[in-house]
Amino acid sequence: MPADLTGKRIIITGAATGIGRSTAIMAADCNAEAIAIFDVADAEAQDTANAINSATGSSTVAKCWHVDVADRASVEGGVAAAIQWMEGIDVLLHFAGIMDGAYTPIDSFEEATWDRVIDINLRGTYLIAKQVVAHMNRQPNGGVIINTASGAGVTGGSSSYAYGASKGAVHGFTMVMQRHIDMSKIRVQDIAPGRVRTPLVLENLRQQLENTGNQAQYDAEVAALTDPDDVAKIATFMASDAAKVMRGPVFTR
Repeated sequence: MPADLTGKRIIITGAATGIGRSTAIMAADCNAEAIAIFDVADAEAQDTANAINSATGSSTVAKCWHVDVADRASVEGGVAAAIQWMEGIDVLLHFAGIMDGAYTPIDSFEEATWDRVIDINLRGTYLIAKQVVAHMNRQPNGGVIINTASGAGVTGGSSSYAYGASKGAVHGFTMVMQRHIDMSKIRVQDIAPGRVRTPLVLENLRQQLENTGNQAQYDAEVAALTDPDDVAKIATFMASDAAKVMRGPVFTR
């Protein structure tokens, strides 16, 4: 059965492409009341909003904002504007993230690359969680926050030192939130997608092909990628009231 998100007001970051886009569209299919789309890819984010509004027959189900999750002012302004538009918030689905520095040896790893990945993946998670929790704490019904970690840095390594470090840290940050936030009011979890057919993963595999020249391996790994819609099904369920007793991370293939 599909998740029931009837009446839910949702912010989804990184919703221009990949898992974020699939989840935004699926949330609308699950009867979400309002979906605020945050991304820096303005044209693609607007395309996601247009697809939702066209499918639902309403011009007011989805709206997008240009939000750089690594920038405090951008996050503060985006969250405030979205919550004013939705008249509250029930769910944050935080997918925004990047992978840079794949296959770069540590002794050649640029500090600027490290900082950019950590800023977007980790600082961005902290900044948006901080803003959303402040609003959810003022609501009688609290809410749900789903962060995005990864097997990289949690159960294994990564092709990028910075990416693995950032996702391991997001997982740790989520566990600290679970310990210190009133879980009877705000449920906090993280989802750790595996190898999913997203622009980020496809670019990573392209770089691997450049390094190895192994076309057969590339073709096999691309063919084995998980469809973003399959991860979106899990994310929308996690956001629903049916998952209210769930705890801990959820890993996907």
